Amino acid sequence: MSKNIVIIGGGAAGFFTAITAKEKNPDLDVLLLEKGKEVLQKVKISGGGRCNVTHACFVPSDLVQSYPRGKKELLGPFHQFMTGDAMEWFEKRGVPLKIEKDNRVFPESNSSQSIVDCFQGLVDKLGIQVLTNHGVNSVEKTDKGWLIFTEKHTFKASHLVIAGGSSKRLWDLVSNLGHSIVPPVPSLFTFKIKDPRLTDLLGTSVPNATVTLKDSKFEAKGPLLITHWGLSGPAVLKLSAFAARVLAEKKYVYQVQVNWLSKPLQATIQALQKLKKESPKKQVALRSPFPEITKRLWERFVHASGMDTQIRWADLTHKKIDVLAAQLTQCQFSANGKSTFKEEFVTAGGIDLREINFKRFESKVHDKLFFAGEILNIDAITGGFNFQNAWTGGFLIGSALATD
Repeated sequence: MSKNIVIIGGGAAGFFTAITAKEKNPDLDVLLLEKGKEVLQKVKISGGGRCNVTHACFVPSDLVQSYPRGKKELLGPFHQFMTGDAMEWFEKRGVPLKIEKDNRVFPESNSSQSIVDCFQGLVDKLGIQVLTNHGVNSVEKTDKGWLIFTEKHTFKASHLVIAGGSSKRLWDLVSNLGHSIVPPVPSLFTFKIKDPRLTDLLGTSVPNATVTLKDSKFEAKGPLLITHWGLSGPAVLKLSAFAARVLAEKKYVYQVQVNWLSKPLQATIQALQKLKKESPKKQVALRSPFPEITKRLWERFVHASGMDTQIRWADLTHKKIDVLAAQLTQCQFSANGKSTFKEEFVTAGGIDLREINFKRFESKVHDKLFFAGEILNIDAITGGFNFQNAWTGGFLIGSALATD
């Protein structure tokens, strides 16, 4: 059998693998199979339609900290191809990029269509065949390679790449090939909380809160946003990712603690005591003494501390100050349920990472079988990290295919 490649999955990882392999070895015969009517759908909608290509973190040991699952395994691959390499790759192929204040990287066009057009243009230029409406029903290993069965055709391949994302259909297919699947659970989600302190404060945010899952080691810092269903924002999404399996075990009934100021309790008590001395005649609820806390949110904390909103600073006892400081730094909430974060649905779960050779993202169970993207038990927080995993895996697989 001549050397030909079949890639299952018409997403970011599949396209990057195909393009890398063909650019490095033009003699390869590369076929990409997509189940749906269109390719690159997740790329199109990612980042609110702007496509958060990667994250401007250029040290591998720092970059892996954003991966709740895959941290250890990705360290080596990131030394081979990581953020700077991905940015250079797109720039050289006609997609100027920009780094925003929070270090997320986007096309200068602010449109994911720039990435889609880049991929589709390269596929056409390189002669990579892309077939849509070709869902794979089964795969069979033979002495000569692989047989890939769809409803329409049977394809032969010397090398097989599965980059179809996270789906039960593909996990079943991979299980039938002898691989172990870590059961999937949601990873990025917001916290459903019904609490009078949050009612009617939709859109209120603080720049740097600390959110902790009670009775656990899980904690995250960052911007926090109040929504109509509870709490969201980068801090909550990060915590949901790292604590994904624990929260699933709790059936999404859990206690969270919020430090709205990310300051110690004692330092906050001292700050409130200082305010009492400086403004004894002023009403406590009149204005927030902390710039990061809005007036309406501050009023909720005063009320939740058992104080009348007319109370003056001079009337605050030590006990009342302690209670108010605890509302600011040890605010307890009961959560019941979760909400998916917009279209950025990510799961924790997939192929057991112990069964993968991460020098090539190749199966340890079968030679010439490769996996890229979310089908692996790798996921990350928001900010472009999941795409970086796709680019790195795709590059290393494509490089291996070109030289095998």
